[in-house]
Amino acid sequence: MSEDRGNGDRASDGPAPAHEGDETAVPRRDFIHIMGASVAAVGAGASLWPLVDSFNPSADVRAMSSVEVDLAPIEPGQRITVKWRGKPVFISRRTAQEIEIARADDRANLKDPQADAERVVDPEWLVVIGICTHLGCVPLGQAPQSDRGGWNGWFCPCHGSHYDTSGRIRRGPAPLNLEVPDYAFLDAARLRIG
Repeated sequence: MSEDRGNGDRASDGPAPAHEGDETAVPRRDFIHIMGASVAAVGAGASLWPLVDSFNPSADVRAMSSVEVDLAPIEPGQRITVKWRGKPVFISRRTAQEIEIARADDRANLKDPQADAERVVDPEWLVVIGICTHLGCVPLGQAPQSDRGGWNGWFCPCHGSHYDTSGRIRRGPAPLNLEVPDYAFLDAARLRIG
């Protein structure tokens, strides 16, 4: 049902069919291609997400990322070892004399200069990772009967590195001080490492 309007135009009930030379046919095809590619990309992303998510640490690994330590039973002068991320962590409740010596040694000629105040949150408590910075041995000095080296700190028996009461390297091949992990006091009797 078309009628002649006198100017040569033709009216129809629906859109004009797309012809080979019609300018509207190309944008429609482009739209279909873009939508198809978008759906394929979303589908590929949704199918790859489980693989990407599998790279995240598991629940047991996340549980080991921090550890809480009860400090109440530790007496002044006592040292304990806890395990954090598979590494030994030395926690030392220092006596007033050990704190005084550590502060006095701030002025000493140190291989890896660092003040005692930079290494501790509370001067009474020293928290360091118990791995020698030379070749990764575990230094002695946690038990009262063990050799604590010349500075009453820790002694690495593998190659003779000596650390003081602040965990700073004093003699031997170790290039750096014992590492201080991230830690915070939850209250006066609890410490969280990590």
